[in-house]
Amino acid sequence: MTSQSNPGEAALSRKLLLAFGLPGLPLAAFTLPVYIHIPAYYAVDLGLGVAAVGFILLAARLWDVLTDPLIGWLSDHTKSRFGRRRPWIVLGAPVTLASVWLLFVPPAEVTAIYLLATAALLYVGWTMVVVPYAAWGAEITPNYHERTRVTATREGFVIVGTVLTAALFAIPEVPTRAESLRLLAIALIIVLPLCLLVLIRMVPDPVTPVRMQLSWRQAGTLLLENGPFARLLGAWLLNGIANGLPASLFLLYVDHRLALPDQSALLLLTYFLCSVIGLPFWLWLSGRIGKHRTWTVAMLWTCAFFVWAPALGAGDFWPFFGICVATGLALGADLSLPPSMQADVVDVDTAKGGGERTGTYFALWGMATKVSLAMAVGLAFPLLEWANFNPSVGSTATEGTLVLAMLYGLAPIPFKLAAIALVWRHPVDRSAQLQLRATIEQESVA
Repeated sequence: MTSQSNPGEAALSRKLLLAFGLPGLPLAAFTLPVYIHIPAYYAVDLGLGVAAVGFILLAARLWDVLTDPLIGWLSDHTKSRFGRRRPWIVLGAPVTLASVWLLFVPPAEVTAIYLLATAALLYVGWTMVVVPYAAWGAEITPNYHERTRVTATREGFVIVGTVLTAALFAIPEVPTRAESLRLLAIALIIVLPLCLLVLIRMVPDPVTPVRMQLSWRQAGTLLLENGPFARLLGAWLLNGIANGLPASLFLLYVDHRLALPDQSALLLLTYFLCSVIGLPFWLWLSGRIGKHRTWTVAMLWTCAFFVWAPALGAGDFWPFFGICVATGLALGADLSLPPSMQADVVDVDTAKGGGERTGTYFALWGMATKVSLAMAVGLAFPLLEWANFNPSVGSTATEGTLVLAMLYGLAPIPFKLAAIALVWRHPVDRSAQLQLRATIEQESVA
């Protein structure tokens, strides 16, 4: 067992943590509308239809999956005096902002091709920013618990950004979804560059050369032999599907199952505010029982409350408000703990001679995220079409709204239970990670 007094154990300053986490605030403002508001906006408001939008967004996200490993590999192998991660973030930011305007502020008449092209462009820019940014966070510290502080700080800003975005859609003076999206696009064009500037100026980007030049075959073999990574990635994929289903169906569920369209913004805001409240508890618990066990507790907690959602009907505001509070409290664990665990399983690869391939691993992580969300939308929206769910009818007593409620509340549970089964015996706990870091440090000295 290594001593806990090695340099990697030093606590990171709050100033550095805040500078790193700050871009999470504007980046979160993409996530909420893209996964919750954009599907409903294009399907209902702009009239493309739920099935068409489901297939289009599925196609765009699957295309995006192809760019993740490329950007991850390139950022790992970039050699510049500015570091490995900074150049890609600087290149990706303008692509992201241009595509945000096109997607969030479309012309009056849109086509399926327009949605596909703008969504695909946004995902490419997003990948160029987010994959290097995530890898950068994993490289700031080698310490087991400090990595959780890094991801928790970033995800704390993500949650705050999400809350602010949700609040924008709740302002009575902004009467339409189209106007909210336009105001959000303007805000992002201003705020994202400022936050990225703070990141680039204040956070060191480790200029760490790849220790070993492996062939593609050797590199692939090492990756495939990383059992802890495979288990964690599988759990993340399954849990992503479980989270993607209610995220993409939230507005439809509240509007058409509960018949509470005027309360959707308030309920969404409550959900994310509760995630801020719950985050410190999950960090405290992970320090005592470990990251993976804490994550499983949070997932079980969510299942215990989501199961009641299909039983609700028109006007059931307070029961659903309670579900939003309870499941929101668990969201902080879902956001902060798995990325910290991902940084630990990269150490398995590095200790076996894989070199500094954090970008590659987080690219695969990003692929799983996008595949899970694509599967959620690609499964849910066609099933709603098959069940004759028609959002223009507005009735809450049809067979279609029952299917909607089951997809929202029951369908995520088997996916979360499968994720729990995979991650419950996750082998890279604090003790194992300390041993991995000792091996890596010995090899670096040698």
